[in-house]
Amino acid sequence: MDLVIKIGMLVVFFGIMIGVGIYCRKHATDVDGFVLGGRSVGPWLTAFAYGTSYFSAVVFVGYAGQFGWKYGIAATWAGIGNALIGSLLAWAVLGRRTRIMSQHLGSATMPQFFAARFNSKALKIAASVIIFIFLIPYTASLYNGLSRLFGMAFDIDYSVCVIVMALLTAVYVIAGGYMATAINDFIQGIIMLVGIAAVIAAVLSSHGGLKEALDALGQVTDPTVSETPGAFNSFFGPDPANLLGVVLLTSLGTWGLPQMVQKFYAIKSEKAINKGMIISTVFALIVAGGCYFLGGFGRLYSDQIDIATGGYDSIIPTILSNLSPYLIAIVVVLVLSASMSTLSSLVLASSSTLTLDFIKGTVVKELSPKKQLFIMRVFIAIFIAISVVIAIVQYKSNVTFIAQLMGVSWGALAGAFLAPFLYGLYWKRATKAAVWVSFLFSCTVMLANIFWPAAFPALLRSPINAGVFCMIAGLVIMPLVSLVTRPPEKAHISQVFSCYDKKVVVSAADAIGEPIHTEETK
Repeated sequence: MDLVIKIGMLVVFFGIMIGVGIYCRKHATDVDGFVLGGRSVGPWLTAFAYGTSYFSAVVFVGYAGQFGWKYGIAATWAGIGNALIGSLLAWAVLGRRTRIMSQHLGSATMPQFFAARFNSKALKIAASVIIFIFLIPYTASLYNGLSRLFGMAFDIDYSVCVIVMALLTAVYVIAGGYMATAINDFIQGIIMLVGIAAVIAAVLSSHGGLKEALDALGQVTDPTVSETPGAFNSFFGPDPANLLGVVLLTSLGTWGLPQMVQKFYAIKSEKAINKGMIISTVFALIVAGGCYFLGGFGRLYSDQIDIATGGYDSIIPTILSNLSPYLIAIVVVLVLSASMSTLSSLVLASSSTLTLDFIKGTVVKELSPKKQLFIMRVFIAIFIAISVVIAIVQYKSNVTFIAQLMGVSWGALAGAFLAPFLYGLYWKRATKAAVWVSFLFSCTVMLANIFWPAAFPALLRSPINAGVFCMIAGLVIMPLVSLVTRPPEKAHISQVFSCYDKKVVVSAADAIGEPIHTEETK
């Protein structure tokens, strides 16, 4: 009976996802509609699309488990950072300017933005290659996280789970494009909000409530981390320095991720940006804060967890295995929702990048809109197929540390793109040469970190800390290199930044205008 309930919930879930994809076919009849939903997506859909693309099985299973184990309840700071830096500040700093300049430049992807902003077709090609290469380990990490939960809940072969999830995601993305992804993200986001609240309540209840669970966590000691009781229920945990690295990578990193920034391209209006900023922040606080908070209690299950054999990725599944069958079913749908929403964003970003930024104008000089749509759909299928093969090979090879895979991906992408994108929006003096240096520096550092970690100082051997180093270095490299290299052409820069000077008429509800003086008011 328990298995019937779990399978029944999955069938309903998959049915809704595919139904939405078919319904949204009318919005995916041209390139702009397929990639950006016609730039007419409202605040709720955009905010949930942003949040669900942000959080997946990687966070729920990998990051929450590993960092909850390492830092205890202090891991919740990562969730708070995701809400305040990765959501609130990202929307405030990037949202409006990205929407205005991307439309002005006619760019639908991040590589197109770099090409138009810095007047360089070569930058567009380089950025598209970086995106394709480094999104693959991120995608593999999604499947890895799901394997743990499906193994616990269904005892179904991992390969079957991966293939089914990939096929269903492909169906609704290929059919409905960005609009189908955004609507499904909204549905999946509701599931995530309800699910994480229910799971936290159940786990705390099983330990007598919040106070009792925190007291029990305070008695845990680990000689390899801290011999002092209370380290794992303290405010900053046993290792604040490395915890800060996690907070920065998972929060500031979103500013340079193409699948995240692209959400701002599609938003409808000024009002939608302001509302979306609040909605996405609250969503991140509940979902990310809840995930890391839950992971912080992993040490209470240490008698059931063997890190040496099962790895950190076994922590959250072990916690969940103690729940009722109904809650386990909810959690499976929760993590599946989070992962499918992120996967759909990744494949849409990758396929649009390859088609619009690499194939069009480079491999094929003239490409009609109809052919562009067809090629994008083909690349979605190819990207998903490659990621499935890699995920299965990875699983068979017992490569299981999700956080490391995601660290490599986020570190390379955010390190390469964050500074050029941010300075590109705000600073006229930013140069093409500085962008190239930022690209090369971060990709070189992250690739070296994968293959020669021993060559790095101890603090930077972790892909997470190396990724943070690349992001911060990029913010320094861009202005330094820009100031010593040839400035961009004045005519081009004036044209690029003219979008911010354009006069628009808005209602008084959006902006307070100058008072109109009449004879009576003089």
